[in-house]
Amino acid sequence: MFVQEEKIFAGKVLKIHICTMDGTEWLEEVTEDTTVEKLKERCLKHHVHGTLEDPKTLTHHKLIHAATERVLTDTKTIADENLKDKDVLLLIKKRPPPTPPKMADVSSDEKKKQDTKAPDKDAILKATASLRFQTELRKILVSLIEVAQKLLALNPDAVELFKKANAMLDEDEEDHVDETALQQLTEMGFPESRAIKALRLCHMSVTQAMEWLIEHIDDPTVDAPLPGQDSSGASGAAAATITGPSASASASSSRQDELTEIFKRIRRKREFRPDSRAVIALMEMGFDEKEVIDALRVNNNQQDAACEWLLGDRKPSPEDLDKGIDTNSPLFQAILENPVVQLGLTNPKTLLAFEDMLENPLNSTQWMNDPETGPVMLQISRIFQTLNRT
Repeated sequence: MFVQEEKIFAGKVLKIHICTMDGTEWLEEVTEDTTVEKLKERCLKHHVHGTLEDPKTLTHHKLIHAATERVLTDTKTIADENLKDKDVLLLIKKRPPPTPPKMADVSSDEKKKQDTKAPDKDAILKATASLRFQTELRKILVSLIEVAQKLLALNPDAVELFKKANAMLDEDEEDHVDETALQQLTEMGFPESRAIKALRLCHMSVTQAMEWLIEHIDDPTVDAPLPGQDSSGASGAAAATITGPSASASASSSRQDELTEIFKRIRRKREFRPDSRAVIALMEMGFDEKEVIDALRVNNNQQDAACEWLLGDRKPSPEDLDKGIDTNSPLFQAILENPVVQLGLTNPKTLLAFEDMLENPLNSTQWMNDPETGPVMLQISRIFQTLNRT
């Protein structure tokens, strides 16, 4: 019995599973010394059911090892590529190289690049108008608050009106306490009144309130009321003496003093309260406590922005926050001459809105949507945009 020489010296026979993109599958038997190119040729002949008429067909296809997603090299053998029995290979047509662009297309692209110019001054002003308005709004509010206070002080019912406005603030501070948060603190053993104070100081954050309570457990003033909560009795007693526009000169003087006190109380209730966690985090970076509080005030308690402010040129400064707009400027004069604004300035709710937006810019949307204060804010915005364009 004679055995062919090629089978004596042939390598190990492997059964390779071949798959194509159209779903065709079959097995190819190859020896370990078979080249990938030879296997690919056999696969293509099987796939097209005949001889390869176009010699480029072979170079336009590739074999990919499915498990490792690597492309097999034509010149290497099955053994070189470390293929195993029953491995799966994918027969895929190569992607054609991208067509080089025509000269006309190149010229068109170059022309587009040349036509794309940097934005001019008008475009820049239009794009940044909203940002500049937000920057100037605080100054406008500071000056409008002063005007509103003077106008409202002339109203014979001003005290009663502002008592109602003050009551709205009291309701915000005293009635709106998170009951769930309060229960968590009282269950820990903290007195209810002390827990309420901590929650108000820490914007209803249980974690921060707990930290504050622990830090101030030995503080003799821990149970002292918050600013603005200890003068309501005196204010109420004084209000009882006011009788209206026919009151005597002394009553008028008393009314002015009471209004001044109410204005102060409203401002105290809007006093900035820094986020205790942000204060601790920034102080741990080496900044002084006063610097940290200033940074948080300027940046509305945003820790990251406050850190950038501390590391940068520190503009605007805390003092800039209390500066109003130039009352002789065309912008401010145009705002005061607007009938909607004039009418709004005689409404205590408008003053309350201005005070709130001054210390809580995030509440601006709430007042913009309010039927009483929204039209005033809309007119201020329109006047600013109009003068900004001209």
